[in-house]
This record gives sequence, structure tokens and C-alpha cells, in this order.
Amino acid sequence: MYETVVVGADGSATAGEAVRQAIALVKLTGGKLHIVSAYKPQQLRSSAEGEFANSLDSGDMASSLLADLAGRARTAGVDAETHPESGDPADAICEVAVQVKADLIVIGNKGMTGVRRVLGSIPNSVAHNAPCSVLIAFTS
Repeated sequence: MYETVVVGADGSATAGEAVRQAIALVKLTGGKLHIVSAYKPQQLRSSAEGEFANSLDSGDMASSLLADLAGRARTAGVDAETHPESGDPADAICEVAVQVKADLIVIGNKGMTGVRRVLGSIPNSVAHNAPCSVLIAFTS
């Protein structure tokens, strides 16, 4: 059943819970996990001098997060591939799900309460546009 699972990650607690649940599911099925982190291209500059004066871009930060999460998955015995994607998070998650022919998307519940739930959140957008089943991982 869920052989190919896509999970969205942005470094938040809700995304961390989504990754944890996705790893557990894929470990049970012996499938493959695809971890997606979307970012808006921008330069992040430091006020420090010397070697830290050079800027990083937001893609570097997404890649670093993905490397950490993939390491966690591999430590748990799960085959994981990372996808740093520029652009809207919901679109990126759905696009990767289409590309890898995902059976399931796992996403955290960030933005699922209050005004953001009415105006639109990433989990809401994914749930309405996903090419497969969606599991929304709950964190309080």
C-alpha cells in the first residue's frame, strides 16, 4: 500500500511530525520516501565579516534541512530522496507527487486553524490539489 510517499518539510514542528509519521509508514511498507522543501529564492546575508560575510541563499538552507531529514530517515532504515524546490510549497509538494507517482502525501497541520484555514493554508491547498491520498499529521 503506500510504496511511494511524499512529505513536505519546512523546519516547523508540524512538518517534523509529518516527517516522523512518513518515516514510520514507509518503514512498514518498505517503500521510498521523498522529502520536499520549497523555498522562495532570496539571499540571506550576515553582518559578520570575513568568511561569514558571504551570503547563503534560501535554497542552501532548504538543502541543509533536507540533508538532515534524509539522514534521519536512513538511520531508521528508510530509503529517502530529497527535493529542494523553488516556489509555492503546496505546488511543489503536488508536483513532486506527480513526478514520482506518489501513493500518499504526508503534511503537517500548520495553518489549519483560525483565519488561515478559511483563507487558505498549505495543507488545505495540498489536500485539494493532490494527485493521491493525503495524510495531515496533527500537532497541537
